[in-house]
Amino acid sequence: MADKPKKPQKLKARLPRGLEDRGPTAIAATRRMTETIREVFERYGFEPVETPAMEYTDALGKFLPDQDRPNEGVFSFQDDDEQWISLRYDLTAPLARYVAENFDHLPKPYRSYRAGYVFRNEKPGPGRFRQFMQFDADTVGSGSPAADAEMCMMAADTMEALGIPRGSYVVKVNNRKVLDGVLDAIGLGGEDNAGRRLTVLRAIDKLDKFPADEVRKLLGPGRWDGGEEGKGDFTKGADLNAADAGVVLSVTEKREEWKESIAAAGTYLAKSEVGQAGVGELEEIANLVMASGYGSDRIRIDPSVVRGLEYYTGPVYEVELLLETKDEKGRPVRFGSVGGGGRYDGLVSRFRGEPVPATGFSIGVSRLQAALTLLGKLDTRPQFGPVVVTVFDRDRVADYQKMVAQLRSANIRAELYLGNPKNMGNQLKYADRRNSPCVIIQGSDEKTRGEVQIKDLIEGAKAAAAIASNQEWRETRPAQFSCAEADLVAKVREVLARHDVTWG
Repeated sequence: MADKPKKPQKLKARLPRGLEDRGPTAIAATRRMTETIREVFERYGFEPVETPAMEYTDALGKFLPDQDRPNEGVFSFQDDDEQWISLRYDLTAPLARYVAENFDHLPKPYRSYRAGYVFRNEKPGPGRFRQFMQFDADTVGSGSPAADAEMCMMAADTMEALGIPRGSYVVKVNNRKVLDGVLDAIGLGGEDNAGRRLTVLRAIDKLDKFPADEVRKLLGPGRWDGGEEGKGDFTKGADLNAADAGVVLSVTEKREEWKESIAAAGTYLAKSEVGQAGVGELEEIANLVMASGYGSDRIRIDPSVVRGLEYYTGPVYEVELLLETKDEKGRPVRFGSVGGGGRYDGLVSRFRGEPVPATGFSIGVSRLQAALTLLGKLDTRPQFGPVVVTVFDRDRVADYQKMVAQLRSANIRAELYLGNPKNMGNQLKYADRRNSPCVIIQGSDEKTRGEVQIKDLIEGAKAAAAIASNQEWRETRPAQFSCAEADLVAKVREVLARHDVTWG
């Protein structure tokens, strides 16, 4: 007896870890967000540019944030000519390549913005995706602190345009030269101290999460996660002595007045040339934003800001949301940073062999959208679907298609029901699932009279909720009315206007 043929193996539908599918509601919210950001960026004189999602790996270079695994934080493959190509890690390195390649044809300074997905080959976790969207603006060809000040002011304006009230966010500004000055002042200059320098910077970066005394442990011998020796995991520190740890904490201490921060940094870094240069640039940025009416409630000098990317060379800035909310399990959530950037005077220069100053700012669109959704600042209700024209008589599909065409010509979203038209109830269920505002029905009797029936599904749902009796529902037939064929477009518009239906 012959063996039975094996049943073909069914392919399992599954999404790779660290990625997400997105539906129409989330996509519409992203579209509204990016349009708002675009309007602000264009008001500041920036123009759009688009670069591919892939670059030669050497164009991304060593400027990757995962310093523990250099060049491993990207998704890469080898082309047929054996050149390595990587998915972009951010939007800045591709811009640097674009500017260098088109340098002679671009106006300088060159002001551009771009939005798109970036890809990170990192371990996924809660709120940590391998693909997410960023929206960047950059000024290439200006070394003026005014360019950095402008980025900070634009960041503040963007937050408010997105509905985040003043006092609920802050743009924090620091300067890498100040941090370099601190490291010089405690004797950690030179290549031999690269590892300890990184440990110090990581400790400073924890000032947002830990009290100063806990950060002092990270600057010294190290810290136990549980607070006491032997409790939790141990993080090795930078092994600074008490005096040097004191210098680091004194310069990076948060102060209400920017002048106090400037004065403290100036005092402790008096013997550091690079540190003094950083202090001077911070002072100039502070004066520029103050002159334009941006007080410390919006833009603040904060010497504890440490941006992760290695290519920053001067001012760095970070946008932090100060609001707290609760997640779906009722646990408190603080969003922290939703954008940042800084000056990267060496990135374009790699391609040009000459100094090309540049500064930029990036909004983490995906992260900010999650925050705005939790805060109730984004409309997360299902989007309205199209008006559905039902098929009552199978042999009159052309008549129904004509109605659809009339509605579309009037700029009304509409579709013909394309499923099995045998059951009108199924057609109405379909319209409900599509969140359609209304459906159009025309049987032979209506056709003879030159009429159509319009069923207002929004009003019908309200009425159904208020009517307990099915008999009463059948007798009243709420929210359904007839109109002349010639008035179809006008009457549908009335229904849409009544419920403030918009698309997009």
